Amino acid sequence: MAEISRQQAWLDSTREIQDQIDLLKELIQLPELDEKTAQEVIQETKLLGRRIQDYELKLLLNKEEDSKNCILTIHPGAGGNESCDWAEMLFRMYLRWIESRKFKYRVIDLLEGEVAGIKDATIEVLGDYAYGLLKAEIGVHRMVRLSPFDANNRRHTSFVSVFVYPEVEDLSFEIKEDDLKIDTFRAGGHGGQNVNKISSAVRITHLPTGIIVQSQNERSQLQNRNNAMRVLRARLYNHFQRIEDEKMNKLEEQKTDIAWGHQIRSYIFHPYKMVKDHRTDYETSQVEDVMDGNLDDFIYAYLIRKTK
Repeated sequence: MAEISRQQAWLDSTREIQDQIDLLKELIQLPELDEKTAQEVIQETKLLGRRIQDYELKLLLNKEEDSKNCILTIHPGAGGNESCDWAEMLFRMYLRWIESRKFKYRVIDLLEGEVAGIKDATIEVLGDYAYGLLKAEIGVHRMVRLSPFDANNRRHTSFVSVFVYPEVEDLSFEIKEDDLKIDTFRAGGHGGQNVNKISSAVRITHLPTGIIVQSQNERSQLQNRNNAMRVLRARLYNHFQRIEDEKMNKLEEQKTDIAWGHQIRSYIFHPYKMVKDHRTDYETSQVEDVMDGNLDDFIYAYLIRKTK
């Protein structure tokens, strides 16, 4: 029944798109097309183009895990305060993109920087094909700008790594309690009077793999433990998938070198403005637009390239 429902959704979407195309054709062929109607046709054509692109993206996302929710993590690399600030800029960018997609999200862990920005962030993204779309963001993101933290106003380069894991509930392997080391601690940063007074934050270490996850944004220790376990399941699923599939990128190895070697995209704010994806060569000068969450063209270019 689930498969029938999924196939029916594809058919319904195809029919709706075809109906819109037929309607626009009829409008364009009107003998007299007033300016207001012409503008409406132009706007509807743009919206239809975006919908067709979204439809094509879903056709490209044909792996089982692509349709799942996902866990997105952000880690500053080389660059100190500048990289922490860059990490916070990316954090805002992804939240804007998530909102534009009408996805839901929950910030599971957010560790603020000592001077500015953030040291670490973990976001749970809930929506159809969240993982399939956001997997295009896995890698190192490089920023070049005049640093506000430099008294001499010199140009600085900063690096931040982004990792995305499909969220899974049912695993083909068992997570044994004996394999887990669970620590509780007082949450840091903002969160009201209560959050910093009790040990509500939870850190879980999976001893066989060395994977460490934590959650501190909820007031309840139980909620933080549940969130941390959700992240751990996603991380373990990804870990064992990579072992089974030798062709997949070795994501964990990238974490040891958040610098030049593994960069996927450059964001240049000075001396000129340019965002360029080094995997697809897609680029735009609309840096502010990208930082406001307009990532769809970069994601689309990446997924098209992966199918070739």
